[in-house]
Amino acid sequence: MLRLKTKEAFDQLYQQYAAVLYGVILRVLGDEHTSQDVLQEAFVKIWQRIDQYDPAKGRLYTWMLNIARNAAVDKLRSKGEIMKTKIHTGEDIVYNETVAVGSEQSTDTIGLRKLVAELKPEHGTVVQMAYFNGYSMDEIAKTLEIPVGTVKTRMRSAIKQLKGIFGK
Repeated sequence: MLRLKTKEAFDQLYQQYAAVLYGVILRVLGDEHTSQDVLQEAFVKIWQRIDQYDPAKGRLYTWMLNIARNAAVDKLRSKGEIMKTKIHTGEDIVYNETVAVGSEQSTDTIGLRKLVAELKPEHGTVVQMAYFNGYSMDEIAKTLEIPVGTVKTRMRSAIKQLKGIFGK
């Protein structure tokens, strides 16, 4: 139905995913007005590229989430802004949950934050920074003052653990 690019398909896609994508974008940017603009830009990209989505490579939600998160990070970089999130210890980040007010249907709907909190602190930290705060691997490495290879290894370990948890 999506590949037909009908108005109904777009409306359904928007209704189903706009709130959660907005929540991710808002967490990256921290500004409601800019986040709304980026959400619209992300949906335009998603709709223009919907033919490129391959169900064999992953879920539609994940594909859309990456586009939205990347759009938010691009906006942040284009403004020349510096990431203002100060990193404390891994435990501080994992257990410090802030809930955005408004129409956000956060990733907590599927219990992801709770699952991330169950990971080892060093694994939870990289997941938190990458997927909830929009950091790149390089930015995580610089912020935590660890090699990029270590970040990637921790991310792979965290994803394996999460896959195991979801598989239960």
